[in-house]
Amino acid sequence: MVYDYEYFKKEVYKLTKIDLNAYKEKQMKRRIDTLISKNGIVGYENYVKCLQADQVRFEEFVNYLTINVSEFYRNPDQWELLDKEVIPALIKRFGKDLKIWSAACSTGDEPYSLVMALSRHMPLSHIHILATDIDKQVIAKAKVGLYAEKSIASVPDDLKRRFFTKVGASYQIAQEIKDCVEFRQHNLLKDEYPAQCHLIVCRNVLIYFTEEAKEEVFARFSKSLAPEGCLFIGSTEQIIQYKDMGYYRMNSFFYGKNK
Repeated sequence: MVYDYEYFKKEVYKLTKIDLNAYKEKQMKRRIDTLISKNGIVGYENYVKCLQADQVRFEEFVNYLTINVSEFYRNPDQWELLDKEVIPALIKRFGKDLKIWSAACSTGDEPYSLVMALSRHMPLSHIHILATDIDKQVIAKAKVGLYAEKSIASVPDDLKRRFFTKVGASYQIAQEIKDCVEFRQHNLLKDEYPAQCHLIVCRNVLIYFTEEAKEEVFARFSKSLAPEGCLFIGSTEQIIQYKDMGYYRMNSFFYGKNK
């Protein structure tokens, strides 16, 4: 048998159900080769054996494989638009019990930002966010809710004062915010999507996917949205064939689903 990258992708899928074919190959292969070298292992076959036998190395691999770059209120102007226009429109359309999904939520910065943004429009008791990620390690970090000062730099000052407590050099998010978020492990390329969502937020993750995988996910998001629901994507992303998927463009980073 030839223990090449094709072999490695198949073995990784057996172990993790993560389909590496959905990621840009050159970029992902370089990341994986760097990790293998860092661990002092020679060849894909030996690294697969290591992943099968060593739980610590396995968790390290999954964590390294998934892209976890996140921060609160990333691209503040887009969050201002969410606050001033999108959330009020959704409340007017669907009421205050909105069904919201933060997909590929990483360490929780995004769903917690959503709760804080929504808190300007309704009591916390009305807010429930489903937050999902493929990586259970980052979900564990999200549940702890402890962040570096840099991560919360863009949070509006009044929300920062209200919902964060300084702990040493870090900041702890308030339990009342954490209580509004339900975290679950979820694979965007394999698992079933929630139905009838009023708002889906998935930002700066799909840029690492192939064009085919991106199109599949955006199409599935459309099916997952309720009519006139909204998809909020990242500043580095765009949906080329959005009309064919049943979207209309609200502005650069917000797409509505047709009635």
